[in-house]
Amino acid sequence: MRNVGVWLDKEKALVVTIENGIENMKTIQSNIETFRIHGGSGTRFKGGPQDVVQDSKYLEREKHQTKRYFDKLAEGVNNADSLAIFGPAETFEKFKKELESSHKELDAKVKTVKRVDSMTDNQVKALVRDFFNNEN
Repeated sequence: MRNVGVWLDKEKALVVTIENGIENMKTIQSNIETFRIHGGSGTRFKGGPQDVVQDSKYLEREKHQTKRYFDKLAEGVNNADSLAIFGPAETFEKFKKELESSHKELDAKVKTVKRVDSMTDNQVKALVRDFFNNEN
């Protein structure tokens, strides 16, 4: 049985695969750009808006990059028999929603979606190992 645990945030995903008692870990980078919006127009009135920027194009670009990240991640875990998803912010919840809408066969294998703090690689391995040991 191939158990896969994923810890992900906006920057990267750590994928821990446990099969026949052997653990493997790989990292998938998100390649989501962080945008610092420049420019805009000021105003001559005191207390008025200082920067007026149309940020919809930045948000749209980020949305497409996030979709590509989730697709790459789903492809990396599609051979799992059971899947556990962990993360510190809201990215892991968005990934679960993406599985529900676009990867239904993988969504059926999800055993848990849980919020956890940022962790080191070894802490992620221990978290995944403990989760699947306690589940069996």
